[in-house]
Amino acid sequence: MKVALLGNPNSGKSSLFNQLTGLRQKIGNFPGVTVDKKIGFCKIKSNVEVEIIDFPGTYSIYPGSLDEQVVLEVLANPDSPDYPDLAVVVVDATNLKRNMLLFEQVSDLNIPCILALNMLDSALDLGIEVNSMKMASLLGVPVVEINAREGIGLEGLKLAIFKQLEKREYHHNVSILDEEYSLLADKVKEEYDIKNSYLALQYLAQSQKLAFLGFEKQKELQQLAKANSFDPDRFQSNDTIKRYADIGGTLAEAVRTTGVKKETVTEKIDRVLLHTVWGYVIFIGVLFLLFQAVFALASYPQDWIDAGIGELTGWLSSLLPESKLTDLLLDGVIAGVGGVLIFIPQIAFLFILISILEESGYMSRVVVLMDRLIRRFGMSGRSVVPLISGMACAVPAIMSARTIGNWKDRLITIMVTPLMSCAARLPIYTIIIALVVPEQKVLGVFGLQGLLLMGLYLLGFFSALISGWLMKLILKSKERSYFVMELPTYKRPRWSQVFYTVYEKVKTFVFEAGRVILAISIVLWVLSSYGPGEDFNKAEEIVSTQFSGLDDVQLENEIASYKLENSYAGHFGRFIEPVIKPLGYDWKIGIALITSFAAREVFVGTMSTIYSIGSSADDERTIKARLKKEMNPETGKARFDIATSASLLVFYVFAMMCMSTLAVVYRETKGWKWPMIQLGYMTALAYLAAFVTYQLLK
Repeated sequence: MKVALLGNPNSGKSSLFNQLTGLRQKIGNFPGVTVDKKIGFCKIKSNVEVEIIDFPGTYSIYPGSLDEQVVLEVLANPDSPDYPDLAVVVVDATNLKRNMLLFEQVSDLNIPCILALNMLDSALDLGIEVNSMKMASLLGVPVVEINAREGIGLEGLKLAIFKQLEKREYHHNVSILDEEYSLLADKVKEEYDIKNSYLALQYLAQSQKLAFLGFEKQKELQQLAKANSFDPDRFQSNDTIKRYADIGGTLAEAVRTTGVKKETVTEKIDRVLLHTVWGYVIFIGVLFLLFQAVFALASYPQDWIDAGIGELTGWLSSLLPESKLTDLLLDGVIAGVGGVLIFIPQIAFLFILISILEESGYMSRVVVLMDRLIRRFGMSGRSVVPLISGMACAVPAIMSARTIGNWKDRLITIMVTPLMSCAARLPIYTIIIALVVPEQKVLGVFGLQGLLLMGLYLLGFFSALISGWLMKLILKSKERSYFVMELPTYKRPRWSQVFYTVYEKVKTFVFEAGRVILAISIVLWVLSSYGPGEDFNKAEEIVSTQFSGLDDVQLENEIASYKLENSYAGHFGRFIEPVIKPLGYDWKIGIALITSFAAREVFVGTMSTIYSIGSSADDERTIKARLKKEMNPETGKARFDIATSASLLVFYVFAMMCMSTLAVVYRETKGWKWPMIQLGYMTALAYLAAFVTYQLLK
């Protein structure tokens, strides 16, 4: 049996899904569309299990975005594999009138329903008392009181689900069938073998949004509507007005307003956090503390992991016999994967802090603050969520742009979201910052490294705003859009949810990035360990002739460096070096730039592999030490000086360098035109910014 969780955005639907399913959940796509659906399993009795589907949040069955359209397509199609046997409609008790509209519409589609009353504690604070028994009597469906966040009322809900699935009863709410609609509904029912009049009218009113009908049926329905002077907009208007009148009558009997409305803690805090001036000051302060904490908290475990990788490499080197296989293991696999593992602490701490902000309710306020800001740059208010989400990962952030109804606004958001610094850039930022920025305090309190990290994130954010404004002018997008968001009350973070989120993010980073880095490290080791021609094959003879006065260790280092330079990877690096030299990069960095097109974080793994191949067994084995020791042969100074490091940081703020992002942009825009434009403009912007930075600082 399939049970659908339906509700308005931020009604607590997803919290209820997590409570019911626990860890027994998976994410997929609805058939035929790239919209995520969450599926889980729940035991409602000792021997009865149901499948729970968490549908996208929607205010009604009249969709305004791709996500909401999925809800309509499934509920209007009894043959859909996701069509529910029962719908649990989760409603926010603090705003029952608006939430009940979706319940009435779903109920009139002849889908058995349960009404789940959530946030009753918040309603009481607002002076609202709900008589759930009276409401159940008036509606003719089970009404269950729950607290989705705390998991209160779950057993009562499970029992209601079990009983309702046994009865399979539905309740008709209010007749919206005027005589003109009734006759027309009968025609559609007869023609398309539909039993439900309300569904028949939805076929007429929204045929263009029901892809499962097929082009021919959609055209027939449009012609039928035209022949009978059926106006979809007037129908929707009548439907909504009549339902709100009916809802008003129900709530008048079942809901009592005490008139004693306390000023809630949330309202008091919001007066400060949403203030037109102090709101932004506090947000900058929160960001500052977040990036300070990423460096301060992660530095010790990061150093332990780095040292541990070095010790492991040294121990294996002394234990294993000299062979190509040993070299592959030490210089390819361990060096490459070590470049990922060292950043687990920083990734973990970043997501712990972000999850706490989300769980507490503050991130929703950040979205509201950003809405005020980005409208001045000509972007849609609905672009806020994708942009903020882009700080974690551009792929789901771009997918979340489906909620933007205007195609031009959605396209602009898709095109600029990758400029937001994502978690994949964090390893690059932190390793380079640690190389050139001392661990000193500003004003005795603020870490200089954390300040620079925050500056890089802000640079990406303002670049996205300016790029969006320019694209708005180029695409001549003049349509104004609205942005509506339900602000949750402030709550104590659920630590189990925080750590589960962090676990999932770190696991994804390690296994997905790790797989790519492992594969690239092995290929790179092969390309770096073999080469064409006599220069590579006779490296020992050539170097011994050129450097006759060196001791054994120095000679070994020179031979390793010479072999690397004349390997296949070295030849390729030398080939692209003239293009990247104006940015301050040598051929080794060039190899890392190319491999990082697979994923940005591959840069660090590649650098680790390249520098481990070019070093002897007695050299420093930690990643930081190898990078810090690298010298520029032309200047005799450190390769990663201020100018080169700043150039690299700026390059990665703007560079696309992510095949997954390109793939999702291709999928969302249904073609290669926009991904190629995006790759082109971001690469050009990265190159120009890095060039200017290096030339100014060198």
